[in-house]
Amino acid sequence: QVSLVESGGGSVQAGGSLTLSCVVDGHALYPYVMAWFRQGSGKEREFVAGINWNAGNSEIRDFLEGRVTISRDDAKKMLYLQVNDLKLEDTADYYCAATFGPVVPRMVSQYLYWGQGTQVTVSS
Repeated sequence: QVSLVESGGGSVQAGGSLTLSCVVDGHALYPYVMAWFRQGSGKEREFVAGINWNAGNSEIRDFLEGRVTISRDDAKKMLYLQVNDLKLEDTADYYCAATFGPVVPRMVSQYLYWGQGTQVTVSS
């Protein structure tokens, strides 16, 4: 069993930056793939970015390229998501998720473990 707990959400002005964190508790993180998803009000949960924990290769949703960075700290068992130049449409609940690798899947149904989410609100 893997436990995921997100933090770092909050209210931010458009144009600002935010770093979300996810602490991973449970099994060793190899061979897991970790990812961030988000879900806006009335919208489906969508893939934001994912990373193969062992190899370090990552994938970012196309329309977020250049604004989003996903990273992990193996020693601290932490997953991070940095979002720069925040836009109103980035407002959502952000979720940390885990599944087995090595491929980074992008569908919600392909992830086995989920955190409770952290809310991000971007205002003008």
